[in-house]
Amino acid sequence: MQKLREIGIAPDVLVCRSEKPVDANMKAKLSMFCSVPKESVIEAPDVDSIYEVPMVFHKQGLDDQIMMLLRLRTQSKDLDSWNEVVRRLKAPKREIVVALAGKYTDYKDAYKSVNEALVHGGIANEAKVKIRFLDTTDPKIHEQLDGVHGILVPGGFGDRGIEGKIRVAQLAREKKIPYFGLCLGLQIAVIEFSRNVLKLSGAHSTEFDQKSRYPVIDLLPEQKSVKDKGATMRLGTYECTLKKGSLSHKAYGTLNISERHRHRFEVNNKFRKLLEDAGLSIAGLHAPKNLVEIVELKDHPWFVACQFHPEFKSRPEAPHPLFRDFVSACVERAENHVRNPIHA
Repeated sequence: MQKLREIGIAPDVLVCRSEKPVDANMKAKLSMFCSVPKESVIEAPDVDSIYEVPMVFHKQGLDDQIMMLLRLRTQSKDLDSWNEVVRRLKAPKREIVVALAGKYTDYKDAYKSVNEALVHGGIANEAKVKIRFLDTTDPKIHEQLDGVHGILVPGGFGDRGIEGKIRVAQLAREKKIPYFGLCLGLQIAVIEFSRNVLKLSGAHSTEFDQKSRYPVIDLLPEQKSVKDKGATMRLGTYECTLKKGSLSHKAYGTLNISERHRHRFEVNNKFRKLLEDAGLSIAGLHAPKNLVEIVELKDHPWFVACQFHPEFKSRPEAPHPLFRDFVSACVERAENHVRNPIHA
C-alpha cells in the first residue's frame, strides 16, 4: 500500500484474498492502515466454485460501492437465477462421466471453454459432469472408455492422435454412446463413417493425407491454389439452416441459427450423397456456399457433430442447447445403468 501511495494511487476499495474469512478486528486494522472505509474492506475467501464469487461480493455490497464510485445508476438486482445456478452446481442430483478425446490433454486449460460449457450443460440437467481426458495416442484407448456416459471430440490441428480419435468415434457409433463432435470432431466422425460404414479404405482429410484416394474432408476448391494460408480460415459467425426434426432442430427450437467458426477444411460435397444414403444425416447447412455444418447419425441415441464452436456461446444461466442436450443424453444413459463393455 505504501508503494501505491508513493506513485500517487489511493485505493477506494481493498479486496483481500484469504483462505479463511477475515474477522472484524482484522478489517478494522486494514481500514485504518490503508485509509479506506471499513465497509470497503472486502474479503475474498476461498470458495468451492468460481460461480460463488459474485454472491460473496454481493453480500458485502461491493457491487453497490463500485456503482457509487463510478457515479452510475442501475436497476435493482435480481440474483435469484444466479442463486439457482450455484445451488444446482453445489447440490447435483446425479453424476456423469464424459470422455474428452483431445490432443492437449496434459494441459487441461487448453479446453477451458469446452470444459465450462460441459459444466453449464450439467447445471441445466442438475448433474455433476466429471471429465475424463483421454490419451488418443494410446493403442488401447478403448480401455479408457470403460464406464463413460458420453464422448466429446473437440477442435484441434495437427495429426497427432488422429487415429485414436477415429477409433473413439467408431466406438461411440457402434456402442451407442452419446457423441458430440466440435469442428475437428465433425471431420473425425465423417472419416470414421466413411472408412467403416462406406468401406472407403484410407478415407481421410487432406489436412493429414494429401494423397488420400477418398478425401472426404478437403479444402474448398477456391482454396486449393492458395499457398500462403494466413488468414484464409473460415472465421467468425456464419448462418446455418437446420434440418426439420433433427436432434439439432429439437435442441435449438428453431430452423435458422448462427454460430462461430475457426477452421479451414470442409466436408467434401462429392461424398455427401454416399454419406446420407448410408445413414449419416446432414442436419445443418450453410446455404450460401452449400457447406456442411452439422451431421447426425440415424438409429443412435444422440450422435451430433458440428463444424462450428458452440462452446463460445455457452453461459451458466443459458447453457448452449447442444451442450445441454448432450449432457441430457449422457444422464439418460447413466440412469439406465448402461455399461460399456468395450472390447478391442
